[in-house]
Amino acid sequence: MREIVNALLYQGRTGCQWELLPHDFPPPGAVKYYFCTWCDDGIGQTIHGLLGRQMGEMARRKADPGLVVLDAARSW
Repeated sequence: MREIVNALLYQGRTGCQWELLPHDFPPPGAVKYYFCTWCDDGIGQTIHGLLGRQMGEMARRKADPGLVVLDAARSW
């Protein structure tokens, strides 16, 4: 399963087509199947949230930030 997640992260980062995933990942059809299944079930959002919290903990940030800054400046 970790290799499926790695392939999905690679595809999301590079934007490559499913068929052009490197050969060291699982078959493209399997990766796309899990992507579609997880999106339909909402599991993709759960994985995204868990990875985000894990990265925050590694960077020694609070799991749920108390302050969010949005930049709404217009450049026109």
